[in-house]
Amino acid sequence: MALKVELKPGEKLLVGQCIITNADQRARLFIEGTAPVLREKDILTAATADTPARRVYLAVQLMYIGDETKDLQEQYFALVNDFVAAAPSTLSIADRINNSILTGELYKALKTAKELIQYEQDLFDHASTRRGSLPDDGKGS
Repeated sequence: MALKVELKPGEKLLVGQCIITNADQRARLFIEGTAPVLREKDILTAATADTPARRVYLAVQLMYIGDETKDLQEQYFALVNDFVAAAPSTLSIADRINNSILTGELYKALKTAKELIQYEQDLFDHASTRRGSLPDDGKGS
């Protein structure tokens, strides 16, 4: 069964090692085969991987689109271990990513890594909300 992808005007799509850019009209593509497929909005670069969770996602993404997963796995596991050590509440998400990687389900690992990014954002939001609601110590700033 083919994967159906609808592209907005100007939207990009990665298929294997190729980037496809849609023209000025909506388009529908049917993709058959086993090449990795990622929409532009799901692609991170080294420059946009600016948080620990995004770096984990980038490592998984590189495994998904590349052929050299062994070296990337070592980098990924170092990143995810550091992340879980800093935020132990992420262990269940990290375990799901790990299991998907170890069973070769890299797209599933990528989707779960996206959950890790959202969880990290929720942690940041919660921390900034708490910081903003700290009581005034009366000393002024």
